[in-house]
Amino acid sequence: MNDLDKKRFPIGEFEAPENICDTKLDENIKIIKDFPGKLKNLIEHFTDEQLDTPYRDGGWTVRQVVNHLADSHINSFIRFKLALTEENPTIKPYNEAKWAELQDSINMPVKPAMRMLKGTHQRWVALLKSLTNKQLERTFHHPEKEKDHDLRYYIASYAWHCNHHFAHIDNLKTEKGW
Repeated sequence: MNDLDKKRFPIGEFEAPENICDTKLDENIKIIKDFPGKLKNLIEHFTDEQLDTPYRDGGWTVRQVVNHLADSHINSFIRFKLALTEENPTIKPYNEAKWAELQDSINMPVKPAMRMLKGTHQRWVALLKSLTNKQLERTFHHPEKEKDHDLRYYIASYAWHCNHHFAHIDNLKTEKGW
């Protein structure tokens, strides 16, 4: 892995698990539960200059990453609800890169995104903890990936997503000596 790839994927790319046992499922839900507080602790003393620092050359700023997390996790929460209430719904993808270039991602303070993350994760975790094994087998179709996966898979994917973007910011903080 070259230096750019290490900065892009500091914890490695997501690898789809073959089987997600209940213990691993609980670990993934805990990651999702703890993420907003963990992220808040990481960035709460960042200045605007630090928030506007890209985590790598050509990458998003910390501010854009935080806003992306709010956008992405709200979309995920909705996708879970669709999967639970419809039969293998086809979800609506969105252009994450273009969303990150919108003014609310570039210029706004991160507090609204952090409040969104906190509330979304509280509701999401309550939903996830209530699911039966049968419900965890429900799926949605991702048209860009041309795949159907069950909710256990997507819980693992979003636990990785939390850790992935946390590592972007944490590595930048370490690199800059903040």
